[in-house]
Amino acid sequence: MKNIRLLLACTLITLLSCKNEPNKKMDISDPVPEEKEEKDEVKITPIEHASMILSMGDFVLYIDPTGEKKDYQGHQAPTHILITDIHGDHFDMKMIKYIFAEGVKIIAPKAVADQLPEKIHPNTIMMENGDEKKIDGLLVEAIPMYNTRKEALEYHPKGRGNGYVVSWEEERIYISGDTEDIPEMRNLKGITKAFVCMNLPYTMPVSTAADAVLDFEPEVVYPYHYRGDDGYADVRKFANIIKTNRPNTKVELLTWYKDEPKKKKME
Repeated sequence: MKNIRLLLACTLITLLSCKNEPNKKMDISDPVPEEKEEKDEVKITPIEHASMILSMGDFVLYIDPTGEKKDYQGHQAPTHILITDIHGDHFDMKMIKYIFAEGVKIIAPKAVADQLPEKIHPNTIMMENGDEKKIDGLLVEAIPMYNTRKEALEYHPKGRGNGYVVSWEEERIYISGDTEDIPEMRNLKGITKAFVCMNLPYTMPVSTAADAVLDFEPEVVYPYHYRGDDGYADVRKFANIIKTNRPNTKVELLTWYKDEPKKKKME
């Protein structure tokens, strides 16, 4: 009898304790969710033709800023301004004076730096083809840009202007400037984003630009600077060549001209 009473008491205690347990089954085999750190991304804002804004982390790069003041209103102020060449679609003195502020650094070839106002000289970093400089945490490489066709040699002689490769975190961003499919472009390595020009008679045709891209294999390529004397280059043709021959390279078609017909998104 004593044993029966003891058994009943134990059973009652067990039932009462079970009421206090949450009605939820835990599976210790389920992994604890890890907190994923958001990776900073590069934000690309086309302005027009060769002009763009690249925002990445604390850096805001204005590339060849030209155009009208209203095109830049509402955007973050630049931390750095990169200029590729002396021509008016790349170098606009009025725009430089408008957007320049204390602390902003200008990266430019000598032909451009020589034309900047004296008060801007302390903020100017002159780079020649082949130079590589660490600037405020950015690695900047000056890549040659020039014409090779006899009929176009007068436009962009070798050594005057710079293309650029800007390295930030895991990104290596190539900005071609005005060039043809030169060996220095074809031999680029590890490019994550590439902005490649294609307009005649000043740079190169679509087929040549595509062939160069097939050589250096960027992760993503953005056709830009593609309005020439005969209108807009066929960037859809460019995209199809890349898609057919190098499907691992993604082509992004952005809107670079206000009066350009809208392009259908690549599939």
